[in-house]
Amino acid sequence: MRQVLAAELDDPALARRAGQIVMAGKNYYGTAFGRDLATAGITLIRPARKGEPPRPGGPLLRPLRQATESVNATVKGQLDLERHGGRTPAGVTVRVLQRILALTAVIWHNDQTGQPVRRSLAAYDH
Repeated sequence: MRQVLAAELDDPALARRAGQIVMAGKNYYGTAFGRDLATAGITLIRPARKGEPPRPGGPLLRPLRQATESVNATVKGQLDLERHGGRTPAGVTVRVLQRILALTAVIWHNDQTGQPVRRSLAAYDH
């Protein structure tokens, strides 16, 4: 995982934006790794490992992770993204974006019409 994030630092479209904050798990550690992130202007927020002193931003991780996991569960469950059917990166991107747009439209519609459940596609699944 650290190798993937480190490789992304080489892509100007994904990294090298000063002030960027990355939340990660406790396995994203290492002196050289931390130095590379700092050089790129990226702040890493992660939980402290065993024996480490508390890290800055640590208390923020639990509620943010809970919100992230909730969004991931919605995206994977309701939008069935694990079976998207795309065969190319562009095809996958289009299919994922179509489903996110559909869910966004449903949330807006349910909110406007006063539906008791706003974040559900069940009523539209025909």
